[in-house]
Amino acid sequence: MPEPPMSKPMVIESHTGPYQVNFEQDALEVLDRDVPESAHFIIDSRVAEIYRSRMANILAAPSVLLIEARENAKSLEKFPAYVDHLVTHRVRRDHVLIAIGGGIIQDVTCFLSATLLRGIDWRFLPTTLLAQADSCIGSKSSINCGNAKNILGTFTPPRKVFIAAKFLETLDERDVRSGVGEMMKVHAIESPEAFDRIAGDYARLFTDPETMQHYVRRALEVKKSYIEPDEFDRRERQVFNYGHSFGHAIEAATDFAIPHGIAVTIGMDMANYASMRLEVGSESHFIRMHPALRANYRGFEDHSVPAEKFMAAIAKDKKNTDANSVSLILPGRDGRIAKGAYPNDEIFHGICADYLDRGRAA
Repeated sequence: MPEPPMSKPMVIESHTGPYQVNFEQDALEVLDRDVPESAHFIIDSRVAEIYRSRMANILAAPSVLLIEARENAKSLEKFPAYVDHLVTHRVRRDHVLIAIGGGIIQDVTCFLSATLLRGIDWRFLPTTLLAQADSCIGSKSSINCGNAKNILGTFTPPRKVFIAAKFLETLDERDVRSGVGEMMKVHAIESPEAFDRIAGDYARLFTDPETMQHYVRRALEVKKSYIEPDEFDRRERQVFNYGHSFGHAIEAATDFAIPHGIAVTIGMDMANYASMRLEVGSESHFIRMHPALRANYRGFEDHSVPAEKFMAAIAKDKKNTDANSVSLILPGRDGRIAKGAYPNDEIFHGICADYLDRGRAA
């Protein structure tokens, strides 16, 4: 019988050669049955605790680095300890790093892979919805340094990605919604109609695994079409920062109390609001998308976001090209997402303050 499309591997072309995304429900168990001798595992400590019985051989491997997956774990100041562990365990250029966890573990492993011994292969088993549906492809790593978020990084893709939907069964609802936020972003970028489809199926994402996996795969297919022609994020791929300038500023202003994908969801809603107020886009697109986005950030409608901290953070966004403007990804009048530069002035500050005060809860 032909292989079902949902489980068919996806091949991504990159500057280091093609790499493969495999959809395998038993990927963890398969790896645990045949642990590579040359592997150095970098694992979210919470994942190791939850799945201890299913990864006993992995956890007994000679080189296992367990990391508590908090934002400060991907700070440059933490990396000497990571390097020391790998050097102590005799890492070599023909070895492989295997990451098991979400985006923070991905960032740590990718950065080590790019810089350790001038390059060492890595593989990735993403365990969060956000990582499975978005960040696992595209080559990027982003590392914090001091107070600057995601200021350092590389473009170093894994050689293989293994997506096991089973991992989603142990995520709490907030983590699932964080991933759904990024999925909604990708579908909004594809087209207004694609966003409307995932918005229409929003409730089913949480109750029907097949619906969820359909949208996970579709999100990766859409992203593939952008990252292959623009892997280094210089042109069309930049629209994938939709919601992120505002979202990152919200994270920074709240000391990361709001999960990334939910902050991005608020950021998309805020981008739509700003687009409407700046007369770049139309009120109709804000109204059309607001109910689904608000449903995804429910519980955070009234979370305090200090305006002064928010504006300071958005002014530092690495996409900005000068001190007097902000680079934003906003929907135009046709609902299509595009990049533009806008004055960082009192009008913009007022729009942001209005949204943070009233727009989220409307």
